[in-house]
Amino acid sequence: MTKSVLITGAGTRIGKTLAKGLHADGWSVAIHYNRSRETAEALAAEMGENVALVQANLNVPDEIQTLIPRAIKALGTPLTALINNASTFTPDEAQSFTSALYSHHMDINLKAPLLLAQSFAQNFGKTLPSTTSGVIINMIDQRVLKPSPDYFTYALSKSALYAATQTLAQALAPRIRVCGIGPGPSLQNKHQSPADFAAEIDATLLKSGSPPDTILHAVRYLLSAEAVTGQMIAVDGGEHLIF
Repeated sequence: MTKSVLITGAGTRIGKTLAKGLHADGWSVAIHYNRSRETAEALAAEMGENVALVQANLNVPDEIQTLIPRAIKALGTPLTALINNASTFTPDEAQSFTSALYSHHMDINLKAPLLLAQSFAQNFGKTLPSTTSGVIINMIDQRVLKPSPDYFTYALSKSALYAATQTLAQALAPRIRVCGIGPGPSLQNKHQSPADFAAEIDATLLKSGSPPDTILHAVRYLLSAEAVTGQMIAVDGGEHLIF
């Protein structure tokens, strides 16, 4: 059976590393993108065979609902794994958050992964023999292990995804395992200066953060760990222990 995976937000940043790494491991990879068409196309060209591109706006439920079937058609093989990597992040506070930003965080960081997990499970049951198992990996955030009021609605959306990872693991067993990864400081975000990002890494216990390759290592483990479900691995240099 061909190993095949859909990775959301795979055209850039962490998703790009995951796509290249798993493809090198022999996986067929469906690269999802929204607006990063040029970078996604360049990545697909670099990777070569057994790669497909699928576009969808994860703010639009109808586009989410068709994403899994389109990925299967584009790859020409059923999906055996789904990595919900796409995410959005805008800082806000409890005293000043807006309804629009709350909805945006929840739509991208929670609703989209849930709808994709549902679609993955529905199509998995239709297209694969009963002896085949599948895996869903949700990119969460290490801060769910020690909540704080920082990044208020973003943190709420990721905490909800953490809870959903556990309940999905219960609901989709035994054929589909559902796990999560909680990254720490991995890549500088658009709201940080280089100095701020360096300081965040230096503040972790291991003073290393979580470069994309370390997240790839954790993904590889979870894809192969047949007895693991409902768990989140914090790949964060120990950051969750110091908040």
